[in-house]
Amino acid sequence: MISTGNTIKVGIADAKIVTGQDTIRTSGLGSCVGLVLYDERSKIAGLVHVMLPDSSLARTGVINPAKFADTGIPYLIGLLKCPPSRLKAKLAGGAQMFQFAGQKDTMRIGPRNIEAVKKALSSYQIRVISEDTGGSSGRTIEFDPSTSLLSIRTVNIGEKVI
Repeated sequence: MISTGNTIKVGIADAKIVTGQDTIRTSGLGSCVGLVLYDERSKIAGLVHVMLPDSSLARTGVINPAKFADTGIPYLIGLLKCPPSRLKAKLAGGAQMFQFAGQKDTMRIGPRNIEAVKKALSSYQIRVISEDTGGSSGRTIEFDPSTSLLSIRTVNIGEKVI
């Protein structure tokens, strides 16, 4: 979806792209990771709201590619129709929202999402320019492809721009 001069909203387990006049936003980033891929030259950007690290966690045969880090990143690259060598990345989210006594690795969804996103980016040799990840608070992010700036509002912490 591309429009002019609007804020495009990306839902959970969703991915969309925008051009230089638009901004793109997602909210509800707790353990989820919001990944922005952008090309400064063409002023195009895409955002994927990753819920889980690996599509092997899918419970059905048909999967939503934007839901998982391992499928969401190639899906977003395909939407952008831009060579991965021109793309840069910014990401936020991956919080550990709940603490459990004797916590198993499978409950570390936020940290595992961050690791999976970075692993997938590395396989495409896409450089992470900046990130605001981890912690224990939810986030809302908005990216402006005309400036390449990512605004991050973190619950109980405030706003910053990276």
